[in-house]
Amino acid sequence: MNQKKFENRLIKEKSPYLLQHAYNPVNWFPWSSEAFEIAKKENRPIFLSIGYSTCHWCHVMEHESFEDEEVAKLLNANFVSIKVDREERPDIDNIYMSVCQMLTGSGGWPLTVILTPDQKPFFAGTYFPKHSRGRIGMIELIPKIIAAWNEQKNEILESAEKITQQINLSLEITNKERISNSIFEDAFRLFDERFDKDFGGFGERPKFPSPHNLSFLLRYYKQTNNDQALEMVSKTLFEMRKGGIYDQIGFGFHRYSTDQKWFLPHFEKMIYDQAMLIIAYSEAYQITKNVFFKKTVEETIEYVLRDMTDINGGFYSAEDADSEGEEGKFYVWKKQELNELLGKEDSDFISDVFNITKHGNYYEEATREATGSNILFMSYLPNQLAEKSKIAENEFHSKLSTIRQKIFNERKKRIHPYKDDKILTDWNGLMIAALSIASKTFDNNMYSKKAEDAVKFIFENLFDKNGNLLHRFRENESAISAQIDDYAFLIWGLLELYESTFKIEYLKRSIELTETVINNFWDKKNNSGFYFTSEKYSNLIARTKEFYDGAIPSGNSVMYSNLIKLNKITTKIKYLEYAENLSLAFKQIVERTPIGFSQFLSGYNFAQNISSEIIIVGEKENKNTKEIINLINSDFLPYKVVILIDQNQSDQIKEIAPFTKDYEMINGKTTVYICKDYKCELPTTEINKVKKLLKIYSD
Repeated sequence: MNQKKFENRLIKEKSPYLLQHAYNPVNWFPWSSEAFEIAKKENRPIFLSIGYSTCHWCHVMEHESFEDEEVAKLLNANFVSIKVDREERPDIDNIYMSVCQMLTGSGGWPLTVILTPDQKPFFAGTYFPKHSRGRIGMIELIPKIIAAWNEQKNEILESAEKITQQINLSLEITNKERISNSIFEDAFRLFDERFDKDFGGFGERPKFPSPHNLSFLLRYYKQTNNDQALEMVSKTLFEMRKGGIYDQIGFGFHRYSTDQKWFLPHFEKMIYDQAMLIIAYSEAYQITKNVFFKKTVEETIEYVLRDMTDINGGFYSAEDADSEGEEGKFYVWKKQELNELLGKEDSDFISDVFNITKHGNYYEEATREATGSNILFMSYLPNQLAEKSKIAENEFHSKLSTIRQKIFNERKKRIHPYKDDKILTDWNGLMIAALSIASKTFDNNMYSKKAEDAVKFIFENLFDKNGNLLHRFRENESAISAQIDDYAFLIWGLLELYESTFKIEYLKRSIELTETVINNFWDKKNNSGFYFTSEKYSNLIARTKEFYDGAIPSGNSVMYSNLIKLNKITTKIKYLEYAENLSLAFKQIVERTPIGFSQFLSGYNFAQNISSEIIIVGEKENKNTKEIINLINSDFLPYKVVILIDQNQSDQIKEIAPFTKDYEMINGKTTVYICKDYKCELPTTEINKVKKLLKIYSD
């Protein structure tokens, strides 16, 4: 079929996912008032399909059904069909994914929902093949839905109304009791029960990185000195980095592992995974000082800056799993290819490192027969491989790096997977936070500079003329009102960037954005959390609240930590009051399944532990000031805020944090004030005293 003989309304959109469907024979509409008006006028149900540009099964369903003229004919005759990019419109996805989970007990993408003309859902599912095979196919499903619509419309409308009412029910605060501090032990016990002692991670398969789980366990270790918590994190980070889930040639992490051993990935790469894993590996390095973790951060950032960064500073969203119609084709290698490229000696060396065999370790899914292709993974850590090879470790790394670069250069000649180059505010916020944390941890100003470039990009391109934050930028067009994740993640990034650069404007902007979030997203009626959408721009059938920390943390979880941190910086009691009411909203669900809320628990751990407010008075570029800042950043101190009072901006910081107004340098030297549990120590100019007060024992 000549795909381009068809053209639908999606041709005018900016979303890469919608543009992928612009030449389908299905008469697709974007989410628009035009679509709903036609549905009402013609009394047709709506076929809503939600996915994203790098989703493998979305591609499969498109090829099987949406490119198929027989299926298209059925859809066009009976429905108004709407396509939505879940990454562009997470507000829509959030509502209808909740419906799918409510009706079927599970969810995922592609998401398929049938709606009444007024957007109310009455049927939901995920992937449907063209013909029935184990699950009902589109050819059989569509006539059944249309028959029900024509013959049982009243029952359908009644059901749709009930479903809509159900998803509109707010989380009510049933009591005013605090979450028990035993929640940390409960969460640890559940992680411990699910921990895979052989391969790291939790559960069997598929395995997702879920780095916020690891960040929680690091805080639990800091709180309790329970070595098992640190072992779970270290084992998982080692095994992921060694596994096929990590791109051993071009760096960066694939989305998840389909097997227990982190060997066989789903090959797409998401920017949010890179961001959250940079944070987890950086924090683990602060505790362990393991250079393998540092190297992983450096390589992952190299991938992001090389392949996923716009020339003007923003970060792209994702890279597809498929190229040339095959998943993983870009990433796998045949032994013969490497022999021809490298010569026998270097080919044998790299084959030993990455488990490359003549017959291949990558199997056809249907037949389980070897394809001759290899997924590159390591069975041992580099120092172990060097010892096994009987060469010095530095010589091993040099040889590995040289050969890897040759393979990488050859791989660049291949047809690359599709890159989703839209720039999303929320995912950029995560990357800004990650680069800022890495910058602090490794004293690397280039990382904070790249974070600043991204912030500049957002403030220049993702605010409208009225100063309202927007969600998506692509091809010089900014659009879609920002949701809670956009605000929460950007505020997180700005707070981390402040502590990385101590530029007061980042702290100011974080406070301004927080005020907007409180004014426009807070549930004023129930005083119990932030809605996903702003009250200024809410025209959907429901205003939902997302609390669960899934592939990425929820906006409510991140805002909780933001509020706690801002309270400690500014001492404004209102931030603490909002945080406490937010924790009450979490109570019922977090106590039921605590491991589903690890990002929130990290914030709650911060709130419940004795924190350190560290105020440094001195010139930012002064040698002693830098030495003290680097000391503080070298250790894992999750229960702290750091404020720098530089004479060039002392009035501004004292306006934000009035309690610092009397803090001065002693004898012209950089001076540190440390307060804990509402008590302040005497100021000191001695770095060894700072070490003692903060219990930093490492050199």
